Amino acid sequence: MNNIAIKTEDLSKAYQLGEIGTGTISRDLERWWAKLRGKEDPFLRIGETNDRTAKGNSNIVWSLKDISFDIKQGDAVGIIGRNGAGKSTLLKILSRVTSPTTGAIKVKGRIASLLEVGTGFHPELTGRENIFLNGAILGMRKAEIKKHFDAIVDFAGIERYIDTPVKKYSSGMYVRLAFAVAAHLESEILIVDEVLAVGDAEFQKKCLGKMGEISKGEGRTVLFVSHQMESIRSLCNKGLLLHHGEMVFHGEVNDAVAKYSSKNNDEISKTVISDLQLNPDICLCLLQIDKAEITSQEDMTFRIIIESLVENSFQSIALFIYDEYDQKAGFVDLRSEEMFRISTSEKKFEIKGILKHLPLRPGKYKIGLHIQSNLLYKDFFSLLQFEVLQKELTSKLLPYPLPVRGYIEVDYHFTVI
Repeated sequence: MNNIAIKTEDLSKAYQLGEIGTGTISRDLERWWAKLRGKEDPFLRIGETNDRTAKGNSNIVWSLKDISFDIKQGDAVGIIGRNGAGKSTLLKILSRVTSPTTGAIKVKGRIASLLEVGTGFHPELTGRENIFLNGAILGMRKAEIKKHFDAIVDFAGIERYIDTPVKKYSSGMYVRLAFAVAAHLESEILIVDEVLAVGDAEFQKKCLGKMGEISKGEGRTVLFVSHQMESIRSLCNKGLLLHHGEMVFHGEVNDAVAKYSSKNNDEISKTVISDLQLNPDICLCLLQIDKAEITSQEDMTFRIIIESLVENSFQSIALFIYDEYDQKAGFVDLRSEEMFRISTSEKKFEIKGILKHLPLRPGKYKIGLHIQSNLLYKDFFSLLQFEVLQKELTSKLLPYPLPVRGYIEVDYHFTVI
C-alpha cells in the first residue's frame, strides 16, 4: 500500500426500511445473539438491490454491495451514477461518518470532507471559530491553522462576516467557507459531494480550479461527486461508476462517462408516457413527442395532459431538455394567462405545442417536466428521449468532432468572394 491512498475490500452497507427492528422479539434476540458471537446479521441475507423505482419484498436494502477498489495517491476520482446509486453513502463511509455493514477500508492520510451544507460547523460559533474547530477535528495544531487562516477567508470571500455566527449565513456562504476550510487545511485526501451545486457559477469554477491544483499540483487525492459530466472530465483522471449500489466500472474517466451515458440511454427509449401519478392528487395523463429521431433545426411537436383529482391551481409548467451527460440544453416555459385560467377552473387540461427549429447538435437527449402548483413543486427527470441525427453532408468535408462544435448547431449561410 505504498502509493495507495484508499483501499476498499467487499464494502457493503445495508439499511432497513420502515421502523427499526425485525418486527418480533424473537428475531431481535436472534440478531442480538449473532452480533454477540461476532456473526453476520442473519436477516441481511434477504436484502435486496437498492432500486428505488421498484417495490420489493424485503425491508432491507443494500445501499452498497461488495465494492472493492484501489485509489492511488494524487488521483482525482469522479464518482458518478444516477440518484440513489450509492455515491453519497460511499463518501460517508470513507469519511467515517457512518460505518460499513460488511467489508474493510484502509486509508492512508487525513481526510477532509465536504458532504452536506453545514457539515462540521457549529451554528452558534462564528466563521472564525468554526475554521479552528474544523482544523482541530482534522488533528491540526493551532499554529498550522493560523498559517492558512488568511488564505481560507480570502478564498471564501466572506471577510465581512467572519466574526458572525454561521447560523446567520446563507447556504451559499456556508458552502464557500466549508469548501475553503476543506481545501486549504493540510489533509492528504479531499472528499467533495455534489454540495457545490449550491454555490454560484463563479464560485463553482473557482472550486474546480482549486481541486485541480490540489490534485495535479500538490499531489493530494481528490474524490468528487457530480452530475456535471463536463466538470468530472475536466477535473478527474479516473472515474468510478455506481449503479443500484454496485460498482459497474472503475478506470479512465472518459470510459466511465461513456459507460454512464450508455447505461442511461439503455434505460430510456420512448416518445410517450401515460398515466404517471406525480403525487396522490395529480396525474400526468400524457406526455408525448411526435418523433424519436430528428435532424438539427427540425421541428418537434409535443402534448401534455394533466389531471388534478382535487381543486388545484398551477403557477408553472415547463419542459427541460438535457443531453446524455446531464447538461441542460434547453428550457421551454409554458406559463401563460390561458394556462393559469384553465388549470384553475378545469381539473383536466391539455397543452399542445411545437418546438421550432431545435438547434441541437447530434446526440441523445432526454426530456423532463417541471411542475409548480398548490399541491406539487417538483422536477421530473428522464421521462422521454429522442435522438438528433447528423444532417446530410452537402460537401465532401467531414464535420468537426462533436466536442469542438459546442452545444448548439448554428444555422448559417456564407459566400466567399
